[in-house]
Amino acid sequence: AHQGRGAEHLLSQIMIKPGQVVPGNMYFTTTRFHQEYAGGKFEDIIIDQAHDPDSEYPFKGNVDLDKLKLLVDKHGAENISYISYETCVNMAGGQPASLENMRAVYEFCSSKSIPVFLDATRAVENAYFIKKREAGQQDRSIAEILKEICSYSDGCTMSGKKDCLVNIGGFLAFNDDGLAEKARNMVVCFEGLHTYGGMAGRDMAAMAVGIRESVEFDYIRARVEQVGYLGKKLEEFGVPVLKPFGGHAIYLNARKILPHVPQDEFPAQRLAGEIYLEGCVRSMERGTVSAGRSRDGENRKPELELVRLTIPRRVYTQSHLDVVSETVARVCERNESIGGLKMVYEPEHLRFFQARFEPL
Repeated sequence: AHQGRGAEHLLSQIMIKPGQVVPGNMYFTTTRFHQEYAGGKFEDIIIDQAHDPDSEYPFKGNVDLDKLKLLVDKHGAENISYISYETCVNMAGGQPASLENMRAVYEFCSSKSIPVFLDATRAVENAYFIKKREAGQQDRSIAEILKEICSYSDGCTMSGKKDCLVNIGGFLAFNDDGLAEKARNMVVCFEGLHTYGGMAGRDMAAMAVGIRESVEFDYIRARVEQVGYLGKKLEEFGVPVLKPFGGHAIYLNARKILPHVPQDEFPAQRLAGEIYLEGCVRSMERGTVSAGRSRDGENRKPELELVRLTIPRRVYTQSHLDVVSETVARVCERNESIGGLKMVYEPEHLRFFQARFEPL
């Protein structure tokens, strides 16, 4: 596929029948859009700790098995299209899931004939956290852990712009030959021939190299520790950040930084704008704007109102990150003078990409 979004679209169109429920460990913006566009209804089954930015629980990406079982009992297994299981959950702060949880979810779903599909975009980062945090995994290689992660699924979507170390591209994988055939027939309508899916040959070649390099321990350790360095620097300045630090980004707690700005005035969006104006540091809102509107037209108001500071791979030095932390600290020092925003242009779909705002 040309990127992860293309893979999400194909998976949703193939797997979801109108009216079916799609449980997942927290929503992701484009994933939920494609699920709803296909007629499905997303249901959040992530553990409660994931909604607490101050919780130090090591695997905040885990599925709550009790929530999943209650959902299956309520709707019936036949009305569950599949489980959407994200590795290193983006909207929760890049938080990993444990092998133990993945195994338990897959065993339960297999007993109910419910497929499990991974969003494997950050599965390598997830494997690193498993190696560091989960009992009995310390002596295993990243590649071995990654292979076991994939074994607890019936397929996956992948955005290659993250773990795979390329600028563009993605893929959709199935264990089932019949589903793979459906995907091959559909991909030519939306992406390109199944042999390239909208990707240039050079990008496919780069992805092949990137996949191999991504599981090298020294690389992934340096990658995650660089993120941790930024988190520690921000903490030294007293900036409220989501804990524990994720694998690809540090998330600022906009609710604590701008406690006087209500969610309908988009505090995370305003904070991201102020950081850019202060030091030309481009961050991203992951809060009320990203959550979009519910079916009744009201703004969804997630528990987490965050600003994401994502670190590109193999790009920045510690000096760059020092500048980032100093910029954020200066904004936080004048937080009381920062107000909210009103949205003056709201696109029909995925508003956070193109919406325009004015300060109140």
